[in-house]
Amino acid sequence: MFDIGWSELLVIGVVLIVVVGPKDLPKMLRTFGRSMSQMRKMAGDFRKQFDEALREAELDEVRQTVSDMKSLDPTKDIRKAMNPMKAVGDEIRSSLTAATKAPVPTIPSASAPAQPVEPPLAGSVVGQQPIQPMKMMSHPPGPAHAAATPAESSVPVPAVSASPPTPVGLNGTAVHANGLDAGEAKREQS
Repeated sequence: MFDIGWSELLVIGVVLIVVVGPKDLPKMLRTFGRSMSQMRKMAGDFRKQFDEALREAELDEVRQTVSDMKSLDPTKDIRKAMNPMKAVGDEIRSSLTAATKAPVPTIPSASAPAQPVEPPLAGSVVGQQPIQPMKMMSHPPGPAHAAATPAESSVPVPAVSASPPTPVGLNGTAVHANGLDAGEAKREQS
């Protein structure tokens, strides 16, 4: 520790015996030993406090790291990143609700008076054909009105038959009232 060898200690011991004397030397050595133990104890306490401070500093760093980890909330970051997307989504949602809340056409009842339909603006085009105003009629056209104009005659009108349609079986033949087709009915009769 002090780099003192045995020969130097022997010289110090001889000087102490001569200076202090043999009678007071044991008392002085006891005092010296106590002071050395107190110094060692103080050094140990200092070392313990220093080690505790290091551990607390490390623990503080660990605590700081843990608190940083706790404060690090990935949902906040995700929400921040999603805000522009949410704004776009809200904008789309509002435009869709505005588009779906278009005025619903009402069907006039028989008791309510018929209101004339306003013709569309001149020059407005649907597809490639000009829009023509609708004509309001109080009753549907009959057979006398079927070929009134050449434009209306180009639209095929299905013929109305007086007899109900004949049911057809899987093979394409007519099915009779008893549920048999023509071939099965002939076989059953014979």
